[in-house]
Amino acid sequence: MPDLNTAARWTETLLGFIYPPICQLCGNERATKAGGYVGINCWQSVKFIRPPFCQRCGLPFEGAISNEFECNNCRDQELAFTYARAAVEAKGVVRDVIHRFKYQQALWFLPFLADLLQREALPVLKAADHRWDAIVPVPLHGQKKREREFNQAELLGAELAQALQRPLRTDWVKRTLPTPTQTTLSRTERAENVRRAFTRPSELTLDGQHLIVVDDVFTTGATANAVARELRRAGAASVVVWAVARGV
Repeated sequence: MPDLNTAARWTETLLGFIYPPICQLCGNERATKAGGYVGINCWQSVKFIRPPFCQRCGLPFEGAISNEFECNNCRDQELAFTYARAAVEAKGVVRDVIHRFKYQQALWFLPFLADLLQREALPVLKAADHRWDAIVPVPLHGQKKREREFNQAELLGAELAQALQRPLRTDWVKRTLPTPTQTTLSRTERAENVRRAFTRPSELTLDGQHLIVVDDVFTTGATANAVARELRRAGAASVVVWAVARGV
């Protein structure tokens, strides 16, 4: 019987035939499985979100703003999360990767996306003055999950949960209404679209817990806010939101 190292080498060789060790975006440079098959040149085009940004929803702003601020959109809303952050802007390479990851089952991009999220989220989460109790991925409706065969937020949440050594809870919030896509809707329409889309078990009690909601993309925050609202109604002390990319 071959040892584990031999088996691993054979597995890597087989994967090399399926996914050659080249960038799956440009096809012009070497890339590895561990890096999600994204080459260094494509990787360097990613734009990380840096201050100044809204302290509530993480919306980046151009220009020099030295003090903390809250954007007009957040002032006009009743938000259930303490803050929302995204690692990078949903542009260029990142937008292409997320689209292929979600809609073309390009699961080999998961290490790349998970790395972007963890680079930004882990330092902030580990610096919190309390212990995080669990990670909650934004759920998909059952019909959509069957069609896609996976939930991208759940895969990303599992990677973050492993890095933080905290549990991933997929049973605390369910998406019970198959709402239309949010892509073409305004901020107000998005909020209305998901207002009654999520439910929680009636017996769920989260008194005093500090939770992290994870999604792939954060745009207006309507979906993440609806999930956070259910968790707060169950008694969570605080809910923060982390996403890989921010629609801007």
